[in-house]
Amino acid sequence: MTDLRKLMLEELERRNYSQATVRAYVAAVEDFARYFHRRPDQLGPDHIRQYQAYLFRERKLTANSVTQRLGALRFFYIKTLKQSWSVELTPYPKKVLRLPSILSQEEVARLIEAAHTPFQRILLMTLYATGLRRAELANLKITDIDTARNVIHVQGGKGRKDRDVMLSPKLLEALREYWRGLRVKPKTWLFPGNRWHTADRPIDTKVVWLACKAAAERAGIRKEVHPHTLRHCFATHLLEAGADLRTIQILLGHRDLEETTIYLHLSQYRLNATASPLDTLKLAAPLGHGTE
Repeated sequence: MTDLRKLMLEELERRNYSQATVRAYVAAVEDFARYFHRRPDQLGPDHIRQYQAYLFRERKLTANSVTQRLGALRFFYIKTLKQSWSVELTPYPKKVLRLPSILSQEEVARLIEAAHTPFQRILLMTLYATGLRRAELANLKITDIDTARNVIHVQGGKGRKDRDVMLSPKLLEALREYWRGLRVKPKTWLFPGNRWHTADRPIDTKVVWLACKAAAERAGIRKEVHPHTLRHCFATHLLEAGADLRTIQILLGHRDLEETTIYLHLSQYRLNATASPLDTLKLAAPLGHGTE
């Protein structure tokens, strides 16, 4: 499906889809064609229904995963092949809403204090203080820390949308302490890659994931903990502290309360009036400086 793949990539790129979405969509269409051993433009609604049943019955995929696959096929048929798509013939499965695992503030403090290195500690603190996704955290630049306005600029977040989040005074102090301990000062990325954090590229998102898992294990936290857990904690603890849903929605970069994204502005006054939950934590003194 070389020609079709090229056409689909062009349609995705013209609409400025993220690289993650492009990879997922192309892989889904290729998997669909591979299942029937035929070109996808030779397949129709009956094949889509069979494929959907196969994903549930044999691959044991969740409803949300199947919905993403159908979204990719819908894009392929409508945008690439310019064909019609019948929702009645190929209905989306009912979404399954699973409540995320939430840590208490005491558990978050334990998690941060259990970080193995100062570098992992500052990663966890930044995640909780800002509610960033791990890719957004990894791609933070030094220039994104705006101390004049007390905000952090998040550029190219999910859906290619920019937004601002609050810059916690406690986080700023920790970032400065972390910076002073670096042997080689970064030039572009706030958290550079490689073992010594000196590369001219950001850290891999897997580093953030591993920092969370390792700290949770050291802290003896039995709940499921990953970078997105701290994002959920950020939002939940803000809500519990009295922040309104609209403010939290914008801080997280959601288009609506169903967690879809759109570009929204938050005034500087309203943003600075919302304190980060990190400022209420009682943390022990940080470890000595060093690398992970």
